[in-house]
Amino acid sequence: MWRWLHPYAKPEASYNLLQKLLPWFVALTLVTLITGVIWGLAFAPSDYQQGDSYRIIFLHVPAAIFSMGAYMGMAIMGGIALIWQIKTAEWAIPAIAPVGATLTIVALLTGAIWGKPMWGTWWVWDARLTSELILLFLYVGVMALYFAFDDARTGAKAAAILSLVGVINLPIIHFSVEWWNTLHQGATITKFERPSIAASMLIPLLICLVGFAFLTVSLVMMRLKNEILRHELHRPWAQQRLEQD
Repeated sequence: MWRWLHPYAKPEASYNLLQKLLPWFVALTLVTLITGVIWGLAFAPSDYQQGDSYRIIFLHVPAAIFSMGAYMGMAIMGGIALIWQIKTAEWAIPAIAPVGATLTIVALLTGAIWGKPMWGTWWVWDARLTSELILLFLYVGVMALYFAFDDARTGAKAAAILSLVGVINLPIIHFSVEWWNTLHQGATITKFERPSIAASMLIPLLICLVGFAFLTVSLVMMRLKNEILRHELHRPWAQQRLEQD
């Protein structure tokens, strides 16, 4: 696998690969997200307890899951950057961080909107909510560290280290509803046993999850392309690409 990946350590090769893959990912994002959201909001049955207010899960759950998924991706890039000193992996960190932070904000906001009618409050210092808020702070910290140093490589290394350290928060978020007596409901689709959600609601939710996965990857691809061009602007290939685009 490393033999296949190694050529893409070169910024130009990475850019060309992103250029080829991005249109496919954008198309898959549109198809899956439109299908999942319309199915979930318009055709999935109402919940017998929560009525139609539960439908926010079609945005909340995918955003929450991929707020963690994006962080894991950023940490993997941080590890690659620290171990193999690959510049493209360093540039992937600021490409991923704003996308992950945005997903975290969406998860927190939709959770608050859902929590108000269900719990009677917008926010509580619940274990799941608090650990998700810490995730947002980690994203902000990574971005701040990346741009805090005059030397770009030093900033990249500092951001990569924080990315790896912050991974410890991911299992805390996931298992917080099991480890502590929390107000947040338990897992519904990510637990190992049979999901505790009807198939008529689960199927559009799974499609939304796939759509958010493609959306996350597409946004990261767009940002990474820009990061590569920004750093390689002095090279002829990058100038040619800018003229072509």
